[in-house]
Amino acid sequence: MSVSRSTALARALSRPSNSPARQHALNSLPRPLFYRQFHADSRLLAVKPFLLADIGEGITECQLIQWFVQPGARVEQFDKLCEVQSDKASVEITSPFDGVIKKLHYEPDEMAITGKPLVDIDIEGEISETDETKIAETLGGKHAEERADVEAKGVGTTNISEGAVNDLKKQIQQSQPTTKAKGDMSALATPAVRHLVKEHGLRISDIQGTGRDGRVLKEDVHRYVSQSQQPTKSPAPTQSASPSHQDRQVPLTPVQNMMFKSMTRSLNIPHFLYTSSADMTRITSLRKKLNTAARPDQKLTHLAFIMKAVSIAFHQHPILNAALDTSDVKKPQLTIRGAHNFGVAIDGPSGLVVPVVKNVQDLSIRDIASTLKQLSEKAKINKLAPQDFSGATFTISNIGSVGGGVVSPVISEPQVAIVGVGRSRVVPAFGKDGELTKKEELVMSWSADHRVIDGAECARCAEKVNSLLEDPAAMLVNLR
Repeated sequence: MSVSRSTALARALSRPSNSPARQHALNSLPRPLFYRQFHADSRLLAVKPFLLADIGEGITECQLIQWFVQPGARVEQFDKLCEVQSDKASVEITSPFDGVIKKLHYEPDEMAITGKPLVDIDIEGEISETDETKIAETLGGKHAEERADVEAKGVGTTNISEGAVNDLKKQIQQSQPTTKAKGDMSALATPAVRHLVKEHGLRISDIQGTGRDGRVLKEDVHRYVSQSQQPTKSPAPTQSASPSHQDRQVPLTPVQNMMFKSMTRSLNIPHFLYTSSADMTRITSLRKKLNTAARPDQKLTHLAFIMKAVSIAFHQHPILNAALDTSDVKKPQLTIRGAHNFGVAIDGPSGLVVPVVKNVQDLSIRDIASTLKQLSEKAKINKLAPQDFSGATFTISNIGSVGGGVVSPVISEPQVAIVGVGRSRVVPAFGKDGELTKKEELVMSWSADHRVIDGAECARCAEKVNSLLEDPAAMLVNLR
């Protein structure tokens, strides 16, 4: 390019963005220079908001528990950014890029909205094609459309880039670190513990955590309260203390919020309840014999046998393993599920959660027991992931782990049935010849959606399960 032409081009580029001379100058640029300019524009747009992705099961918001980073911190791909608590589980969010944290969009305990910016990351260095794709997916909106328009037309690059850069400057100005603290990084705790801290009017940063990674446990809070309430040498008040029995309002925890929504929807289901009991004497004898030679991590429980018996019964009564779609009230549809994905209610530190054991029809009883153990251990430390809750076709509520016998379990849409398992107990009974004997009785309470399942079908399925549990040999010949 000659000097005179360069001078003329520079003058043209200095004109207003809508100037015909400027557009003509841009169109006259050689193609290699155009690509270099577009590449430089990619680097200028490297500060991007990382959106909180959809974590499944229709979850639209999460409570932000803690940040693992602060503005100015350098992160690498897959480094932990924060921990969020959804309606069902605690999830750690990781960084998709290498770069520097510019801005945190939420404070601890605030509700983060899926699809909205969670954190701004300055992506440093050259941007690969993979990162370009991630940026386009994360950015969305008009800038992504502008980039696509540039690639398609090959003209107007400077106009589009300037608009994006101006918006970027505003983002960078807003993302400068402020003096407001983003929470104490050492104060780690579950939502239930944080609510307990708020109830006592304490600061979680004042409490020494004894859990893993310094996590504050309920015991730590009670210990701190007990120590702070120890008598001091200050003179006793002349009047009696005011009563502490006062009303107070507390927000629903994420787990309670999820339960509120699902149970409200379940009010539309007419429940049919059927209760029966099974003699678990033989199962208990077999289980003890097998556990004697098994490793501690391979111990069998009653629940593993019950789940397998239910799965076998569903081959003859598949309607109980179905989903009912009522989105079109004039033409509801029933889908018989091929996979037996059983949600199992587990009592965790944040409340009752229902992870899913998938494809029970293809698992052995030992495989089921191993999966249950893994899910239970993850539930105890709030490490269940969203995929652990997805795809349930039937639910087993193991209330027997807490106590009780007969229950009235509530169906969760779009499922059409659920069974509640009580605690087994030894009771007196009569043998075949009228002699007094003892048996281990287990009460199972079934609820079925009476809109699509009649009482006889529910009862036949329940009795089939009972017969399999009372005769392990019959279960053996039906295994697949």
